[in-house]
This record gives sequence, C-alpha cells and structure tokens, in this order.
Amino acid sequence: MYLLVNILGVCVYLGIAYLFSQNKKDINWRSIIVVLVINLVFAWVLTSFSWGRDAVKAAADGFNWLVQVSYTGIAFALPSWVNVKQMDFVTSALLPILMIVPLFDILTYIGILPWIIKWVGRGLSFITGQPKFESFFAVEMMFLGNTEAIAVSTLQLKQMSARRNLTIALMSMSCVTASIIGAYTQMVPGQYVLTAIPLNVLNAIIITNMLNPVKVTPEEDTIANMSSSNAAAEEAGDITADGHKEPFFSFLGDSILGAGRLILIITANVIAFVALAALIDKVLQLFNPWLTLEHILGIIMFPFAWLMGLDVTHAFDFAQLMGTKLVTNEFVVMGKIASTINDTKVFAPHYQAQLTVFLTSFANFSTTGMIIGAFKGIVDREKNNLISKNVGTMLLSGILVSLMSAGIVGLFVW
Repeated sequence: MYLLVNILGVCVYLGIAYLFSQNKKDINWRSIIVVLVINLVFAWVLTSFSWGRDAVKAAADGFNWLVQVSYTGIAFALPSWVNVKQMDFVTSALLPILMIVPLFDILTYIGILPWIIKWVGRGLSFITGQPKFESFFAVEMMFLGNTEAIAVSTLQLKQMSARRNLTIALMSMSCVTASIIGAYTQMVPGQYVLTAIPLNVLNAIIITNMLNPVKVTPEEDTIANMSSSNAAAEEAGDITADGHKEPFFSFLGDSILGAGRLILIITANVIAFVALAALIDKVLQLFNPWLTLEHILGIIMFPFAWLMGLDVTHAFDFAQLMGTKLVTNEFVVMGKIASTINDTKVFAPHYQAQLTVFLTSFANFSTTGMIIGAFKGIVDREKNNLISKNVGTMLLSGILVSLMSAGIVGLFVW
C-alpha cells in the first residue's frame, strides 16, 4: 500500500508543476518522459550499486579540490576567517567566488569553456531535449553551487532572453556546493546524500521545463564566447567596439572586481531575506507564541510528506522538518537529527533515504535572496524584474525538485 502511495506522490508532484506552469502548451513532454526514465535508472543504480555512488563522489571531490584551493587565497588575506572550526556563510560559500569566477572567465577568454559547453551541452541536449546551455548548466550546478554557477555564466546570461534567465534561476534553487558535501555526510547517511545530487539535477530539468517552458530556436541555442559580436558582449566590456578582445589583464581585473561586487550584492540580499523572515515570525507570535513560519509550512507540507509513502505519525514529523528546512536551512535540520538518523531502530531505511535526499539541496527562503542578488549583479533590469516577480515560483521549483528526488528514491528503498 505504501509503495502505491509513494508512486501516487510522484505523480502528484508532477501534477502540481503542470498546474502552476506558465505556458502549458509549450511543455516538452518528450523531454520530461526521457529525463524521468533516466532519473529512475539513476535512482536504482545509486541506491543499489556502490560504484554509482563512487562515481558521484569522485566528481564531487574534484569540485571540492577547486574550492579548497580558493581558501588558500582567503587564508593569506584573512587567516582568522578560514582557520577556524566552523567558517561562516560568507567565507565558505561566497569568498571562493573571487577565484572561481576569474578562473572560469579565463577559460572563456581563451575559448576552452565555450568549447566544453558546446559539446557537452550538445550531447545532453540530444538526450534531454533541452537547449545546449541549460543542459550544461544542469551539470555545472551539480557541485559548483548556485551563486558560483550563475557567476561563471555571466556572458551567457547577458545574451539569453529573460525567460531563459528565469529557467536558470529556477534550476539554481536545487544546487549544492561540493565544499560542504563532506559536512552533510558527517551528519546524515552519506550514500543518500550522493544519490540526491544527480537526482536533483535531473528533477530540476523536469520541474523547470514544466513551470517555465521556453521554446528556443536553433538561432538562439548558441554558446557565448569572447569573440561574440553582439551588443550584449560589447556592453559588458568583454569585447571592444571594433570587435576585438580587450587586453587580458584588463579583462582579468574587471572579472575580479565584478566577482567582489557580486559577493557584496548576494550578502546584502541574504541578510535582508533572512531578517524579513525573522520579522514575519515575530509578528505572527504576537497573536500566538506557537505561530511561526516553520509550523505553518509544516502543516502545509503534511499531505506531501504523507505522499512519500509514510504513516501518519512519521509524515507529520517529516513535514515539520520540511518546514524548518525551508525557513532556515538544511544544516539546522541535519543538526537536529544527526544523533538518530543513522539508527535503523529509530528510522526505517525508507524514511532515512527520503529525509536525507529532501534535505540535500539549498531550497529555502534565503536561497531566493542569493539568486536574486546574483542576477542583480549580472543582467539588465528587464531580466531582473522577471526573476524578482517569480520568487514564489522559484521556491515552488526548489520544493518540488526536493519532493521528486525524495519520492523517486523512496521507490527503491524500503
């Protein structure tokens, strides 16, 4: 019976995405079916075979190495910020942008990154039916993190339409950063953390394709490079008025300064969003001490938790943890359950797997602030306005991706 409820749950999550679609007639059903089948195969492999998880871990370790290298520069300038037991959000998640963005910009300048995006994107596009850049971004964001993945895609985002930028914003709600995967695995079952990462990517393609379907013509499905002659690239300073690249060190200086400005914008947005959520809680508690965003969201999320194939008691607990995660972040919840989640006498494998997978993403209120801040530092007002108008859709995208990933993993773990 619970398996049937779990299957129904996956169908309901897809149905919600369809219900809130901004353009139902343009949904690419072939793409959704193909990616859903790939999703099921990945879930089966990653929950049944250790070599599948080892492959994901190897990729995660590679991105983590890149982030660790960036800490060398941070430690030189700010040693007291890095050599501490627990680094703060700005140090761990944002300051690495100062190295990662210029590195990817250099790869763009010399033509390597556009070449990789073109051919990897072309292969993924053939399989998934998605545009080349969106297909590549789905893989890029798997370990690089949302703000970093957006930042290193600056040139492409400037040249894409507002609707395609919104797709990237929706997908970015389901990122993780390689540098904190190790921290996740110290608190919750590591095999399910590694399972969640590729499933979130595949489900982000499905959900965003339903919420914000965009028809992309072959002429629009191009990969930006430094020799592009369109106005967007020239306006950005990536090429000079006569169509030539600007000098390398001038370009590199602009890239570094742009990365620093982006960090300030993102930090300001995160502080504001978190503080506003806290203010809403304080106002609600004036009417009832029990009334908080966490509890309200926990009640709202109960039906969706039950559709995971859980009994009523476990579904209620699951829903409360969902609400906490959405208002705060995944670390808060992982800290609460770290001492008991690995105990099969307390949590059944089905519950363990689904809760761990649901928690393994950045889908929460503060992430919307990070993404809006990242785009404000990159694209024009028209694109910013469209993304800002769709904050609710962004949050819905992140929640549905997490629900889909948890629901699909639950089909194979009992």
